[in-house]
Amino acid sequence: MKRLHSTNPIKRLGLLLLAGCAVSMAQAQPPSVIPAEAQKATKAVRPEAIREHMRILAADSMAGRRPGTKGFDMAAAYVQKQFQALGFKPAGEKNTYRQDVPLRRWTVNEAGSSMTISLNGREQNLVFGKNYLLNPNFNQAVSEVSAPVVFVGYGVTAPELNYDDYKGIDVKGKIVAYFNGAPATFPSNQRAYYTSAKQENAAAHGAVGVISFSLPNDLRMRLEASAPRVRQGTYRWVDKQGKPQRTYPELRGTALLGDSTARALFTGAARPFDEAIANANKSIPQAFPLAASVRMRTRTDAGGNVPAYNLVGLLPGSDPVLKNEYIVYVSHLDHLGIGRPVKGDSIFNGAHDNASGVAINLEAARLFTLLPKAPKRSILFVALTGEEMGLLGSDYFASNPTVPKEKIVANLCLDMPFFFHPLLDIVPYGAEHSSLGTQVKQAADFLNVQIAKDPMPEQTVFMRSDHFSFVRQGIPALFIKSGTQTGDPNVNGLKLNLDWRASIYHTPLDGMDQPFNFDAAARHVQLQFLIGYLTAQDPARPVWNEGDFFGGKFGRVTTPGQQGR
Repeated sequence: MKRLHSTNPIKRLGLLLLAGCAVSMAQAQPPSVIPAEAQKATKAVRPEAIREHMRILAADSMAGRRPGTKGFDMAAAYVQKQFQALGFKPAGEKNTYRQDVPLRRWTVNEAGSSMTISLNGREQNLVFGKNYLLNPNFNQAVSEVSAPVVFVGYGVTAPELNYDDYKGIDVKGKIVAYFNGAPATFPSNQRAYYTSAKQENAAAHGAVGVISFSLPNDLRMRLEASAPRVRQGTYRWVDKQGKPQRTYPELRGTALLGDSTARALFTGAARPFDEAIANANKSIPQAFPLAASVRMRTRTDAGGNVPAYNLVGLLPGSDPVLKNEYIVYVSHLDHLGIGRPVKGDSIFNGAHDNASGVAINLEAARLFTLLPKAPKRSILFVALTGEEMGLLGSDYFASNPTVPKEKIVANLCLDMPFFFHPLLDIVPYGAEHSSLGTQVKQAADFLNVQIAKDPMPEQTVFMRSDHFSFVRQGIPALFIKSGTQTGDPNVNGLKLNLDWRASIYHTPLDGMDQPFNFDAAARHVQLQFLIGYLTAQDPARPVWNEGDFFGGKFGRVTTPGQQGR
């Protein structure tokens, strides 16, 4: 039985905010850009319905909604029932609401794996979990690589920023070693992207293995924190031939080193480890051979397939032509299941992460049904699996949508929107990248909600949820979070957010006994609804802004104002 957490720090900070702000928009002066029927639907939002959806999805009986478990199946059945009650048509596979997502698990067999550093004719055998960790090899049960090591700074090639750690050095047939992260001088979105693209870049330069390690002041990807995750296994989705996706077979070994082992790797190098740290902190590209060679042997155990699936509901559009284009709303239904107890509680209920996003999207879906006529474009609502495993459900759907991919014009994602205080401002991640910024501003102006800049650029939020799977497919996307204004000078919204992330996030404390402000959650519903509605009504499909980084990296060939017809 799960007990209440009366010591919840968010509760202590937020009790005075429970009254929240009224959802009523009596003070607003709605601009004429919002049609009367949409205004009427917006006002019909029900904070209590959001609470009830969350209460059911975050109940102990759902056992943390881990994919492949009875708890996830129960949560999915509840969502499907809501789709049916709203009259949303099944838009999964074989005329059902379900889209199967073929997930598979790979785990490193520690006893059958090894790593050795050779320096000056001497070999040092490392200890798994103490000196190093290995990632699974998704393509071979046993893979071995032995090669000289070349240090390549951050391992980043960013031509548009005039930065290349590989410039002037040949790493073909070598193992590359690099710092985690990316140069601090990069804009936050580019920094996030290049942090995640290093293995792909190494393979493109001909490397046969990679070794990563953290800067002394970077606590996010250290060996100690990564060991439990590595031992739990790594998941990927597989194609119809059983081939795992987003893997790099050219890399026959990938390792993470602890601090002292990383320093030892630089023994006898032309430049000392401290100089490499200093250059990295100054965002100076760097690359040079090390005196060391490394041998890695990775034995990988492939687990069985996980019976995972997304749920897809459709509201067909009303325009004879634009109904063949789609606005896709997504929120991940899965969470972490049952794990290590915290204060006697082992159920990771995931109330905020992400029963809240599913609940808000369900209420937004209901508002669409209150319109006298469906919007011109069709609306898809997708409850996703496998987000906590690496955005796998969204990556599968965006790569293999149940509607024509080229007809998906926009994505709206909701994940942990943060409603522990009145919603006075928002951070609309993605609005600066595409023409969707117009609809965001129109909706925010109507609701008297301010638009704020990212208060936590170091968190690289834009790449950390399911919307980014759609960005990879060239689809403009939005991910809206609460801003930091609370309406109370004694309550710091940024501190509230950071405290929650430090003490509640991904723990069993994320339950329904937190001081949620459901009027603020209702305002999130209104934003989700209005942005999607305005986008669905616009005869021009959304386009990437001219010169945008992500539009240039992934975008489809479109011109501003291109008609959806």
